[in-house]
Parts: sequence; C-alpha cells; structure tokens
Amino acid sequence: MTALEPARPRPRAFWGDARFLLGILLILASVAGVWFVVSAARQTVPVFAATRTIVPGQTVADGDVRVVDVALGALGPAYLTPEAMEKGLVATRTIGEGELVPESAVGGASTPATTTVVLQSSVDVPASVEAGSVVEVWEAPMIERGSYDTPRILVADATVVSVTRDDSVMGGGAASLEVVIPRADVAAVLEATAGESALSIVPSAGARR
Repeated sequence: MTALEPARPRPRAFWGDARFLLGILLILASVAGVWFVVSAARQTVPVFAATRTIVPGQTVADGDVRVVDVALGALGPAYLTPEAMEKGLVATRTIGEGELVPESAVGGASTPATTTVVLQSSVDVPASVEAGSVVEVWEAPMIERGSYDTPRILVADATVVSVTRDDSVMGGGAASLEVVIPRADVAAVLEATAGESALSIVPSAGARR
C-alpha cells in the first residue's frame, strides 16, 4: 500500500499579491500625476502685455496694452487681466515693452506724486539712455555767461519718457528729454531752467526699473 503524499499548497494567484496591487496603484498614481501636470501647463489665462514702454505716472490706455494668453499657473492672479482693467489706471513703475503687466505695477488715479517735464541736456546723452531708463539730473548753476559753478544733483530719481538727440554740428551733441520727476522737485527744476543752469543727464546704477 502506497503512503499518501502530503498535499502541496496551491500556488497563490499573482493578482492577489499585495505587492502586485501596490505596484498597480503606484503606476496609476504616476500616470495621473503626469496627466495633471501636462493639463495644468496647457491651461492659459488672458492677461495684458505692454505694447510700449510705460513710465511711472502715465495712464494705461487701451492702446498701451494687448491681451495675450499665457500659462502662468499659480502666478496668474499676480497679473492684470481684462476683467481687472479699469479706466484711469496709472503706472506706478516702469513697465517695459512686451512685459506682462503685474497688478502691483498699476494703481488707481489719485493725486499724482510725479509729473512730466522736458529738459535740455547741455552735453551728449549716453546711448544707453532710452525710454524707461532711470537717470539723475545734474545741475551746474551759471555764475556768469560761459562760467558755471560745480555740478550737483538736481533730481536724484527721474524716469525717461523719450529722448531726442541733436547730432548736428550746431547741436554739439545736446539732447532734449521728456522725463518723469517727483512733484517735489518741480520748483527746483523750473528755477534751474529759468536761471540757465547747465543740465546733464547721468544714468543711475539701475538703468531701467
């Protein structure tokens, strides 16, 4: 009589293995994560971009900005959207041409802290000075015709709106600049102009805000 062999345990189905199930869950989670990232990257929002350089104190008009669709993710609320656009918004800092317009760079119209004046520079203006450049205005008070005192800073923080250079022989390299200055400096600038002081434009350490 043959002795009965002990029954062997039945092999466990691989789909019942906890490690197999865990692996499937990890794969599904990875696929879902990639899908979420790709989907979020494809979501764009309409925001404004500057069509020209806008300097502090200037009103942001319709022609100064255009709507662009960009993927900003969590940064979206930081930029100016068509829904948030109001009439009378003014720039509080320089916004470069093509730059997306941050909401922090514009504000409502109120009593202006700056104003725009036109200055005649007695010397050539560096080529790096252009719309949006931050400059210092220096004054050399006239002692008598053809004689000037030691130069000193007249306006420490001005922003250039436009530059018209006179490269002719008669012009001697002088230039006319439209600049934004603090209203507190207006009286000193008008006095220097009336007194025929020699004015010079010097780029600040940061040439552009």
